[in-house]
Amino acid sequence: MSRHRLSRRERRSGAVSPVPAETATAQEAPLAVSEADAVHEVTQTSEAVAEAERRTSTGLLSASVLMAAGTIVSRMSGFVRSALIFAAIGSSLNADIFTGANTIPNALYILLAGGIFNVVLVPQLVRAMKNDSDGGEAYAQRIVTLGLLVLGIATVVLVVFAPLLVRVVFDGRLFDPGNESALSSAYALMRYCLPQVFFYGAFVLVGQILNSRGRFGPMMWAPIANNLISCVVLVTFLLVYGGSNGSDGFSNGQELLLGVGSTVGIAVQALILLPYLKAAGFRYRPRFDFRGVGLGHTLRLGAWTLAFILVNQVMFVVVTRIGTSAGLLAVANGEPDPAGTTVYASAFLITQVPHGVITVSLVTATMPLISRLAAQGDFAAMRSEIRSNIRLVLALIAPIAAAVLALAGPLGTVVASWGAMTGRTETVSVTIAAFAPAIIFFSLHYMSLRGFYALEDTRTPFFLQVVLAAVNIGLAVSLTAQVEADGISSMLALSYGAAYLVGSLLAITMLSRRIGAIVDWSAVGFVTRLVAACLLALAAILGSAELLAGPLGIEGDGKVDAMLAIVVFGGLGAVTYLVAAWLLRIREVTSVVRTVARR
Repeated sequence: MSRHRLSRRERRSGAVSPVPAETATAQEAPLAVSEADAVHEVTQTSEAVAEAERRTSTGLLSASVLMAAGTIVSRMSGFVRSALIFAAIGSSLNADIFTGANTIPNALYILLAGGIFNVVLVPQLVRAMKNDSDGGEAYAQRIVTLGLLVLGIATVVLVVFAPLLVRVVFDGRLFDPGNESALSSAYALMRYCLPQVFFYGAFVLVGQILNSRGRFGPMMWAPIANNLISCVVLVTFLLVYGGSNGSDGFSNGQELLLGVGSTVGIAVQALILLPYLKAAGFRYRPRFDFRGVGLGHTLRLGAWTLAFILVNQVMFVVVTRIGTSAGLLAVANGEPDPAGTTVYASAFLITQVPHGVITVSLVTATMPLISRLAAQGDFAAMRSEIRSNIRLVLALIAPIAAAVLALAGPLGTVVASWGAMTGRTETVSVTIAAFAPAIIFFSLHYMSLRGFYALEDTRTPFFLQVVLAAVNIGLAVSLTAQVEADGISSMLALSYGAAYLVGSLLAITMLSRRIGAIVDWSAVGFVTRLVAACLLALAAILGSAELLAGPLGIEGDGKVDAMLAIVVFGGLGAVTYLVAAWLLRIREVTSVVRTVARR
């Protein structure tokens, strides 16, 4: 038996968090929208859990506020990147080809190694540091060597089979006569982007070693460098080639700039961590004596999580194929402004900000406490903590979902009305509005699963995800078949939200059978008051936009008017919600306001 094998008692003692939260956000997302953001969220939770272990539950809100800062910065740079994509390559077939080729490496990395690297690597490293005479140095060297070998071989194989991946990821119409130029670009971009798989893995391997040595900051902020490099690449594209919204593929130079530039961003993201390894006292040298690494135990720990990931990647491929069909349908039918993968991904990026800033931060701060209560068998206290967390998240997330629904038009203008897309953002806005319900249901499902992970149950979440994926795929196929090309992305968004509604309700029901009823009469009363407050905020936004847009002179379609509308009408909605929450005694809102004011 490996010296690093953990007993059930050791895992339940709180030394190791059984939560595969490091992978959850990236896998549960319908698309790996921005490679920097996806990996940032993959790794943020590792840091936050470790940080939260050093905090008491009384400092929960303060810890969550601090942990949200890195996500906000990353998302802001992600928004700039998304706007530049629209400005440089638009939202038609060319944009979908680039988006598909540039996001599949993240999905493949997650499928190949994400679960093992993220779920069990840090606990194993921490245990080796504690028990080994060399402070875990040799163990970490073996893990890095083995990981880089696996990633290197896998990357070479993937590049060789890039044409097969194109057939899997993109809609079959891409191979029809007349699309030869677009198909050639898909092959080229896929080859240029696939080496990202290696650098994603190297980033996580190095970052997790830093995390195990208490150096959390570099891994949280390094992905922002990738977003900045992506922005430089897109600005260079604009300066050299100008903006376009085409469907006839890219030139060789454009493919090289977009594909290699994107891969360089991921490589820099990994390389930027290396100086911090030295500062942390780690010296790497290749070691090939893999006996005693505990790989078999690692695989057993991550088996259900890897199955969970596989289900999500199947969902990813189906959604991507349907998304790319929009541009191809538009080309075949001569329709303008299709809404496919790029529009869907950008809208999803916007609606995931509340989840990344609020839900992930809160969950990572509370997960150690919930895990300890589960280990002690104190299900009453565990249930109370989960109820409290769900209420707090809903109290913060629900009004944002209402605001996104009401302000989808201005949001679409700010994000997408650039370059060739100026004044042509209706499909983006409609997709953003369609995603609004998913803001609530995704976070609710995410929090519910953490209850199972606290119970060291990764099997139930797998089966729940199978149901969720089946609902998402079924609705996506049926709904998109009923609309034209410009409606595909919004139907995909509605399917996503509906799937997570089913998933969250099922997860809460199953968890209630394990620890007692999570939804009681007090929860019904809370939801009733919350809905009332959100409706008042929604009415305030829509009413003020109707009455004040003209007098204030912000009724135009320009980006400045859109930003003013978001600030002014959204601000009025926020004030209305805060007042309503105070009058309706939604204590979760007032406690957050007091905490933020103190910070």
